[in-house]
Amino acid sequence: MEKSKKSTLVPILIIGGLFFIFGFITWLNGILIPYLKISCELTDFQALFVTFSFYISYTIMALPSAWVLGKTGLKKGMMLGLWLMSFGALFFIPAAYNRSFILFLIGLFILGTGLALLQTSANPYVTILGPRESAAKRISIMGICNKIAGGVAPLILAYFILNDGDTQMLEMGNLSESARIAFLDELALRVVNPYIIIAVLLFLLGIGLRLSPLPEIEAEEDLEEGENSDLKPKSTIFAYPQVILGAIALFFYVGAEVIAGDTIIRYGDSLGIDLSIAKAFTTYTMLCMIAGYLIWILLIPKYISQQNALKISAIAGIIFTFFIVYTNGIVSVIFVALLGLANAIIWPAIWPLALHQVGRFIKQGSALLVMAVSGGAILPLIWGKLSDVSSSQQAYWVLAPFYLIILFYAIRGYKLRNWR
Repeated sequence: MEKSKKSTLVPILIIGGLFFIFGFITWLNGILIPYLKISCELTDFQALFVTFSFYISYTIMALPSAWVLGKTGLKKGMMLGLWLMSFGALFFIPAAYNRSFILFLIGLFILGTGLALLQTSANPYVTILGPRESAAKRISIMGICNKIAGGVAPLILAYFILNDGDTQMLEMGNLSESARIAFLDELALRVVNPYIIIAVLLFLLGIGLRLSPLPEIEAEEDLEEGENSDLKPKSTIFAYPQVILGAIALFFYVGAEVIAGDTIIRYGDSLGIDLSIAKAFTTYTMLCMIAGYLIWILLIPKYISQQNALKISAIAGIIFTFFIVYTNGIVSVIFVALLGLANAIIWPAIWPLALHQVGRFIKQGSALLVMAVSGGAILPLIWGKLSDVSSSQQAYWVLAPFYLIILFYAIRGYKLRNWR
């Protein structure tokens, strides 16, 4: 038993480091949205294409990622993912010098492609690296690594690109056209040095990962002994309702998570809160998620099952959404941050529930679940459009049906093994 724990410790630490990278790169978007909104002169709807270009890459590239991993193996595939991310970070250099929103979006798409490759391998790895009933606990530990990075990343980037940005933005109304353009050009260039550093670090991490002692792990092809052994073997991943419905639930979950983390700064700004204060709001959402992870790590599976934790989280998400809309000012912002608490266990719980008993289809199932990350691309655009035509606060109503769909999966969807 002691040997088994020791044999999984190094892989868990390495994968935890990868989840830190996932979080750092992903949650930079929270500060990039207001930054690019100013420097590229965008509407709320246009600025949310930051999340669209980043997350849509998961849908487009998840199945190709599964194919690549089948050819390269786990470690080489992860190395390629880190190198792709390094290349995407370098795209920010010409984007900044040309103040080109399109080039920024291309860079974000390439970053997302590299992350799709990493996520397609890392999530099932954690799921099968131990007992299924405690998989949500292991993924929650990974989530802490992810969200610690997510809390730190916006603050670090904001230090370089948005220091006193709110004051300068207000002064722009008195600037001449040439002075305004010069200011925007200077603002755009602030992103260059941070992303050069990110690109170099990602490239070096790719080399380090390739040389690490991370072992290859293959999924069991047969059904688990003694449990539902009467189920007939299936010929395609689409014959597993728990996977398809799990992907749908994750689609709406990721949309809810991205809206909570990436719109909260813009929401605070719309309420008249200084950007120097609001730029820390994404960090508060991440801290709430970390608190949620810690709570569920202590409770699962000894005191509560991962499916019951999923039910509680979905109900909490619905309640917090109502409070966002029906409270005012900083209190409303606090409830947006508290969505992090509601969201914490959803991803960790759905993965093991969805991949249970898929056997040899675990890579394809993982790819489908990763494709669901496109919810972070599409659903925040709905928030952005509603924010433009109504108000940022009323736009949060969009979250209510998302959590209802997740609640259905927690009650019924995960149990289904046949479509009839």
